[in-house]
Amino acid sequence: MKARVHITLKSGVLDPQGRAVRNALTSLGFDGIDDVRQGKYLELDLTESDAERARAAVESMCARLLANTVIEDYQIELEEA
Repeated sequence: MKARVHITLKSGVLDPQGRAVRNALTSLGFDGIDDVRQGKYLELDLTESDAERARAAVESMCARLLANTVIEDYQIELEEA
């Protein structure tokens, strides 16, 4: 099973990297960008074939290591390999 995890800063958390990207895009002539939010994307190849157990394992991974749940949100997508 393949798990895709998207990790982003929560909406109220300042994103200095996103701001730097926005400023760089504006300086390159890309207009009309109000905001940029930067995040992380991970793909995990799991040996687990049961979707519920796979999701529970990835939830635990996010809560314990992959995401800082105080300032970050995460979304998990599962796909059978």
